[in-house]
Amino acid sequence: MSSVRVRFEPSPTGSVHIGTARAALFNWLYARKTGGSFILRIADTDKERNTQDALDELLRVLRWLGLDWDEGPDTGGDFGPYFQSQRGDIYNEYLKKLEDAGRVYEKDGAVFFKLEGERYTEYDSYHKAEIEKVRTEPVTIDDLIRGKVTRREERDFVLVRSNGDPGFHFVNVVDDISMGITHVLRGEDHLSNTSKHLELYKAFKATPPNFAHMPMILKDPKVGKGKMSKRDKGALIEEYQQRHFLPEAVVNFIALLGWSPKDGKEVLSIKEILERFEIKDIQKAGARFDEKKMSHLNFVYMKILPINEYENSAKKALAASELIDENVDSEYLRAVLELCRDKIDSFENLPGFSAYFFSDEFPVNEKALKKVWNRKGASDRLVEIAPRLQALEDWSESAIENAFLQLSNETGDKPFAWYPVVRFAVSGTNSGPDFLPMLELLGKELVVRRINDRLASVN
Repeated sequence: MSSVRVRFEPSPTGSVHIGTARAALFNWLYARKTGGSFILRIADTDKERNTQDALDELLRVLRWLGLDWDEGPDTGGDFGPYFQSQRGDIYNEYLKKLEDAGRVYEKDGAVFFKLEGERYTEYDSYHKAEIEKVRTEPVTIDDLIRGKVTRREERDFVLVRSNGDPGFHFVNVVDDISMGITHVLRGEDHLSNTSKHLELYKAFKATPPNFAHMPMILKDPKVGKGKMSKRDKGALIEEYQQRHFLPEAVVNFIALLGWSPKDGKEVLSIKEILERFEIKDIQKAGARFDEKKMSHLNFVYMKILPINEYENSAKKALAASELIDENVDSEYLRAVLELCRDKIDSFENLPGFSAYFFSDEFPVNEKALKKVWNRKGASDRLVEIAPRLQALEDWSESAIENAFLQLSNETGDKPFAWYPVVRFAVSGTNSGPDFLPMLELLGKELVVRRINDRLASVN
């Protein structure tokens, strides 16, 4: 096994953001690509904000995306505990090392890390007070994505908060050292923290890991500018689950947020992503969220999904909308799905697209109502075709088509003069799957009844 050890360190404080999921994915990809270890470490020191529900959702999301971990909750490992709230003894041990080296002091109940360098005071207009600063040697971050980045720390920072909880910078570095982390892949918002972390590595006389700071995920330009927040549509992984997106499509989309293979291919299985993934190919510029691309990828994956898997996903979406239950005719359901499959781009839209196959309580499309039904002569078309469909003994696609053709030959109008109004009468819309197969599948009794019901609505 490779010596590469990467970690994903989420805080269980709310729903999983797409940026959090990308951090998990890129770390997982690098571990699997190199044959290394992917460690899941839970940053749960913020007792006021952490919740069990958020932790449960986090683990569910990771499993839904197919991101398994080699060490961490429910898995164990040689470097635990994997919850920071349970690592107090380890933090005390490392804090003692800094105390013995004279690198800490207490102020207002908090423990600060003491930087090395010449100290001086400077007036801070924001705080409206004299602030003590330190002239330290600049540190160079040899970032695997951004190249060499030079930063300098000027002020001591907190290691342990006044309430006794260890701070982010301290636990982050201590855990990475004690767990033997070799590579840290995280968002560029952490780049400003890295100089602090390097100061701690130096104080502990420990070799720092390789750093790689991934670009921010930016809003869809149609929505606005700036970093994508949890309030933006598409920002939470839970939303994709609720909308019945396929996890393979979501993983594919997330992988393309800041990374792209050299061959430019965008529809990639997880195996293909693993074959192509390289840290050096991650871009520096912000990664733009694109909802249309997400929907397109989901549609592509839906089209290639085996029918059994397609049916399982469809059942969940239809059951959630209360269109079917466990007693649904499986043969009829599969026929409906085969008919609709090439027409829908997400299971989220399946209930609205196919409701009339399962219920008489289907929605009526207002545009279709105006365009098809409210036009002059629409009801006359139904009056003309209804008895011919009623008279059919063979309810097959060819027999239904012949009924329209016979009427066409008698009147001189093309069959398509009747198609839209019949479609509207039986489905409430003017679009959908292929017309004649749709009528055949709905069945004679239902089609004729709905036509008569529509005619009755004008009397």
